[in-house]
Amino acid sequence: MPQGKPDYVPEDGLTTRQRRNRPLLVVHTGPGKGKSTAAFGLATRGWAQGWDIGVFQFVKSAKWRIGEERALSVLGETGEGGRVDWNKMGEGWSWIQRSGTEQDHAADAAEGWAQIKRDLAAETYRLYVLDEFTYPMKWGWVDVDDVVETLSRRGGQQHVIVTGRDADPRLTGAADLVTEMTKIKHPMDAGQKGQRGIEW
Repeated sequence: MPQGKPDYVPEDGLTTRQRRNRPLLVVHTGPGKGKSTAAFGLATRGWAQGWDIGVFQFVKSAKWRIGEERALSVLGETGEGGRVDWNKMGEGWSWIQRSGTEQDHAADAAEGWAQIKRDLAAETYRLYVLDEFTYPMKWGWVDVDDVVETLSRRGGQQHVIVTGRDADPRLTGAADLVTEMTKIKHPMDAGQKGQRGIEW
């Protein structure tokens, strides 16, 4: 894509401006590190454009205080860019289940998705980050076909980014942009635990 020009221009009747400005469904998946980080980077760009940002965090414990949450919250309070709302779906679900039952977490995930659907219908945000949202789909807590249909039919200028491993092929098939993070090497391979400022 030299100089930002596409190799192929479809004959879809859209002008260059219309095609350039259409809302995107983005998926960051794969076993490598950086899926959420890349999504939050895009959210920062959107904030700088004056977009309202909605972050919906699944899976990671609601007790975790990650750096991106703090940074985006502070940016949202400055009044210089868009508004930033950070939503944690229930108590979260970490790799080590700490509290509640699977049914509780499934219900929280389903309610989280229901809230996202309400926000999409109301066009509440210009950009949505559905962090670790591939897992509720993988575990059957949220219906993949409903997600794909809802995201494909969303109105307005709403961009959506979904992160997490093992993205369902139906989701990636519907997406406009899919990036797979591939792990080549990670400090955990050598027995090093996650560290402040790198993992959170």
